[in-house]
Amino acid sequence: MKLHRFGRLSVVALAGSLALAACGSDDNSDETTGSDAPAASAGSSTAPDAGSGGIACPAGGGTLNGAGSSAQQNAVSEWTKAFQEACPDVTINYNASGSGAGRQAFIDKQVAWAGSDSSIKEEEKTQADANCTGGQAINLPMVVGPIAVAYNIEGVDELNLSAKTIAGIFTGQITKWNAAEITAENPDADLPDADIVAVHRSDESGTTQNFARYLDATAKDIWTYGTEQQWPAAIKGGQGANKSAGVADAVSRTAGAIGYVEYSFVEDAGLSAAKVSNDGQSFVELTPENAAAAVADAEVSGTAPDLALSLNYATTAANAYPIVLVTYEIACSAGQPAADANLVKSFLTYTSSTEGQALLTDNGYAPLPEEVRTQVAETVAAITPGA
Repeated sequence: MKLHRFGRLSVVALAGSLALAACGSDDNSDETTGSDAPAASAGSSTAPDAGSGGIACPAGGGTLNGAGSSAQQNAVSEWTKAFQEACPDVTINYNASGSGAGRQAFIDKQVAWAGSDSSIKEEEKTQADANCTGGQAINLPMVVGPIAVAYNIEGVDELNLSAKTIAGIFTGQITKWNAAEITAENPDADLPDADIVAVHRSDESGTTQNFARYLDATAKDIWTYGTEQQWPAAIKGGQGANKSAGVADAVSRTAGAIGYVEYSFVEDAGLSAAKVSNDGQSFVELTPENAAAAVADAEVSGTAPDLALSLNYATTAANAYPIVLVTYEIACSAGQPAADANLVKSFLTYTSSTEGQALLTDNGYAPLPEEVRTQVAETVAAITPGA
């Protein structure tokens, strides 16, 4: 697919609809949404046209199993409630096991679709494609949300942190809150002579990967650890926590702590979010409009029907908050058993509809820019089941 940058009109449309309420957008537990029924069975799909706001139930009902990103669990939960209310003979289970585990479960044919905080890895693609006879495993962007740099410093309500300073903190090169680098960026703050406790994800996480990509793009001379989903083992010190809920909890109960976590956790945990630098401005506040500006500066880099996005972490767009997470649904474009494919198609038709995306604004997420939403809906409409 030709690379396409969304542009200013998408910023306006997205900013107008954003309401990133701190409602726990990433539950991050390993609980399953829906019932525990393991089997999948359904008849033919009667999914609505791409972009429709209605819910069309698959004939015969059935059980749809998915797994993966905990960052999108609350979104899936809300979608599931609405879908199952409209289609009472359908059961949807979503295990928020983490992005890497979800992709592996899809590869192992344990689930019909996976949620992931980053597009499927190149080395996983061949195995994932094997599930899709005559088709391929595709990335469908579905949920957008910024990653906050959350901190717990008594008496400090506002904090500015450049990319280089963030990199220095999380690599252990900056260890005190009154270090010269932090003081220079916060001349009016009463910073304590206290140790910094940097909290990172201990599990494999797309959140870690997106955070690392920001540092790799903007502070490469300090962040020399690549952009993997696992926190670099070469970095000594700091504190690991499982899933975003664990990071938020660790930061909230540890004086002097700082961590990266989805925005919805910030107010839930009583935390503050730092203003961070992008390549075009000194410090940018995490707001709905500023997150929208970063999403609008992304490009579609996948080859049709794959819709993987290339986010510009070194964005210079005005007021763009640069650490943004896009959560994908990974599904088969064709060839999956009809029992699964019809349920996946019907459910994702709803999640990519204007009605489905509208639910995100009340649950700590951001809806897709309309141009991207339309492409996703059209791609879902083209899903073809196998025998």
